[in-house]
Amino acid sequence: MTVPRAYRTGRTLPDAERLALLTDRLLDYKAYVHPCTAADTAATIAEVLRTRGARLVGVPAGLNRAWLADFAGEVRTDSPDVPAPALGGLDGVVTASAVTCAETGTIFLDGGSDQGRRALSLVPDLHVCVVDLSTVTVGVPEAIARLVPGRPTTLISGPSATSDIELERVEGVHGPRTLDVVIRTDV
Repeated sequence: MTVPRAYRTGRTLPDAERLALLTDRLLDYKAYVHPCTAADTAATIAEVLRTRGARLVGVPAGLNRAWLADFAGEVRTDSPDVPAPALGGLDGVVTASAVTCAETGTIFLDGGSDQGRRALSLVPDLHVCVVDLSTVTVGVPEAIARLVPGRPTTLISGPSATSDIELERVEGVHGPRTLDVVIRTDV
């Protein structure tokens, strides 16, 4: 039996509109947004980490190390040999992203070498995620189409949050309490 698929696909928006839509969604989720150029990536990341008080950060093995050139703290490269609970000793983590959906404000990590294993992006209290505007799609179908099948996928829509029985928002229960998104607008 064929299931009809009538959802919208193939949508595009100019860069400025995609950036505005994504920024609106991320801010609504209580994430922090830092637009920059590729040339300003290292300075932007260093400023975010400094502002957050991060002195020890974890990174996946394939992360572009030039992005951390201006960071004055210590950088530790993650590996599968590091037990997940040990990642809790990091002040934060810096990763890249695979693709991002502007309409939902969702960042997709697919375990690529510049994104690392799932635990790296979930255990530390601060996640600084670099998003290239060229990888931002309008809708979910376009984002899913860009993922590598078979890879573990982590979807991030703002910092971790849940509500207790009295509907009080509690952040950081199931992942990072703080999400800073560095959007490289010319890449």
